[in-house]
Amino acid sequence: MKHITLFIVIVILSAVGYYLGRIRSVKAVKGEIRTLHSLPGYYGFYVALWCGIPALIVLVLWIVFQSSIITSLVVSALPSDIQNLSPDRLSLVINDIRNIADGIIVSETPDVFLLKAAEHYNGLKGVGYLALAAVLLSFCTAGLAYGMRKIVPSMRARVNVERTMQVLMVLCSTVAIFTTIGIVLSVIFESIRFFNQIPVTDFLFGLKWSPQMAIRPDQVGADGSFGMVPLLAGTLMISGIAMLIAVPIGLMSAIYMSEYAADRVRTVVKPILEILAGIPTVVYGFFAALTVAPFIRNIGSQIGLEVSSESALAAGLVMGIMIIPFISSFSDDVINAVPQSLRDASLGIGATKSETVVRVVIPAALPGIVGSVLLGVSRAIGETMIVVMAAGLTANLTANPFAAVTTFTVQIVTLLVGDQEFDSPKTQAAFALGLVLFVITLCLNIIALYVVRKYREEYE
Repeated sequence: MKHITLFIVIVILSAVGYYLGRIRSVKAVKGEIRTLHSLPGYYGFYVALWCGIPALIVLVLWIVFQSSIITSLVVSALPSDIQNLSPDRLSLVINDIRNIADGIIVSETPDVFLLKAAEHYNGLKGVGYLALAAVLLSFCTAGLAYGMRKIVPSMRARVNVERTMQVLMVLCSTVAIFTTIGIVLSVIFESIRFFNQIPVTDFLFGLKWSPQMAIRPDQVGADGSFGMVPLLAGTLMISGIAMLIAVPIGLMSAIYMSEYAADRVRTVVKPILEILAGIPTVVYGFFAALTVAPFIRNIGSQIGLEVSSESALAAGLVMGIMIIPFISSFSDDVINAVPQSLRDASLGIGATKSETVVRVVIPAALPGIVGSVLLGVSRAIGETMIVVMAAGLTANLTANPFAAVTTFTVQIVTLLVGDQEFDSPKTQAAFALGLVLFVITLCLNIIALYVVRKYREEYE
């Protein structure tokens, strides 16, 4: 909360700097704004940036390193016998000190040295906050004074401000890139630890999935089989059923709304479709478990088919309904973006409305349609709640859509639920499954890029 207060103070001082810089630039030319190199607002932004950015950098650095600095100072003041504890036990002591300092009730009466250390910890935090506030105010004041002194009519304020904003945008995009790299590296690292215990071939080509590891040699039902083929089959089956439902209906509804529907119909139908996209997936899961699955089971029993109470067909159908709004909305947008001149030219040479849609509009909108389908496939592969509630947790290797199956995402959630030790293959298997999902998604993106590139080569 204190850091938020300091951030608000920095923003307010930056706003003051903007106001003062704008006024100073106008006074420097005695109101003749046309003699300025840049508009007065750029001079205000120049002062505001010098006032705010250095202080924000200091604030971020303090937030990042505050805990480690204060902890090291507190540990250095502990008795020598405590400092010489093993790293694990010392970390427990530090955790107790932080809990006491934060006012969290501990299970036992704390020792005297813990109470003193907690008091020392709070004292350092208070001194650090006051010092940080003083440093930030100093940086803001110095930046404000420097920016005001640099304002002259010939200063290229617009160029400086735009360069600074460009650097900030590059830094923001870099954060996203490094975040993605960190996620991928963490998954790869844990997957390597898993493959050091379980052979890669057993994981990729194994036909049985039973990640329960035996605690005792005589334990039954915990053989620790990590074959992912049943999970891959279940994921592809449910996703395939979902896309068989979503792609035709979504694409046809988009074509109808953009090419055939009246404006009054479009204004009613399109918001209704987009409302479906906002329904939580758990609601779709309830609908699948309580309505669709019993309906399929009853229909199957009437025609002599054996249908499980939890089936891939039920999950796939409901998932397809959930994905329809995504494909329909994105496809509708890209179809509407096709220039009207292409339609007019096709109609002008005698083509019918349907021929124009099939041979002109759809090929022109193909990159966007491929992107919408790819988004739907990614959503289907990554869905969890509907599969848990409608398809079950059983890892069956089957091509029967009426049987219970499971998917990668469901097993990842199952493996990571509760208190888990990250040294066991059972838990690390979740990261291996995540790596497989990442590779599958990457392959889908490569295929989509290939299709779009080939299309553009033909039409450009």
